[in-house]
Amino acid sequence: MIHDRQFAQLTTGELYAILALRAEVFVVEQECAYLDLDGRDAEPATHHVWVGEPVDAYLRVLDDGGARRIGRVVTRPRARATGLAGRLVDHALATTEGPWVLDAQSHLTGWYARFGFAVAGPEFLEDGIPHTPMHRGS
Repeated sequence: MIHDRQFAQLTTGELYAILALRAEVFVVEQECAYLDLDGRDAEPATHHVWVGEPVDAYLRVLDDGGARRIGRVVTRPRARATGLAGRLVDHALATTEGPWVLDAQSHLTGWYARFGFAVAGPEFLEDGIPHTPMHRGS
């Protein structure tokens, strides 16, 4: 079952599970010390989308004004290669109006292309990890 909630609708347990997964993968596994709590999680238009109990895969959808931004796409190591992240991206695209943008870790540009995203600019480093901006029209 896919869960899709705004910040004010999250229980403390759900929020804890989301933040724990993001820290486990982005900070510990990818060895990337960065400020995950960037203030955007609590924006009224942000949607937190996940599957699993506890959270096995997660992403958030932000309102960037002229586009929706998909970000923080993450899957628990034991749940990888099961299609969960793809289900969440499909859900985000089906339930929000585009256009959409994202900054893909560069090795995943082909994966995002499967959902209709195209490279939208040059590769850049974010927290020491190569990223590529991508977009998808409405």
